[in-house]
Amino acid sequence: MTSLSTSQPTATTSAAAGSSGRRTATPSTTSLGLLVARVAIAVVMIVHGAQKVFTFTLTGTAASFGEMGVPAADVAGPALAIFELVGGVLLLVGVGTRIVAALNAAAMIGALVIVHLAAGFFASDGGYELVLVLAAVSIALVLTGPGAYSVDAVIARRRARR
Repeated sequence: MTSLSTSQPTATTSAAAGSSGRRTATPSTTSLGLLVARVAIAVVMIVHGAQKVFTFTLTGTAASFGEMGVPAADVAGPALAIFELVGGVLLLVGVGTRIVAALNAAAMIGALVIVHLAAGFFASDGGYELVLVLAAVSIALVLTGPGAYSVDAVIARRRARR
């Protein structure tokens, strides 16, 4: 997870498919797709983190986590609130992407199992729909990295030049 390769795999097609006029992914379109995924999840994290920190307060978030049955709620609630806020900003610019995404995936899987699973699928019923998508996108970012449009990629390029 410490490797920060900036080259992205491209989609491949057969010779026949290539001659039929189909477009294939390029490193720049792959990186653009990763940027869209990073920005989307970052916005969700920042807004949810800010809500927990500034609207609910850290004390209120801890109490809410306790009511939901989250273990060590006095620590987990504030820690998650701060992580979502700070981690979201880091994902937005692409710093420590794989680490932040791995931590977010773990948090969302925990939320799915501890809080949302019993309520069924739909988020409108308190279900796991949203946390499942957030976990999946986070896992995708762990596996792919942030793409070329990120601070991580800039750092990797500078290191490669040395």
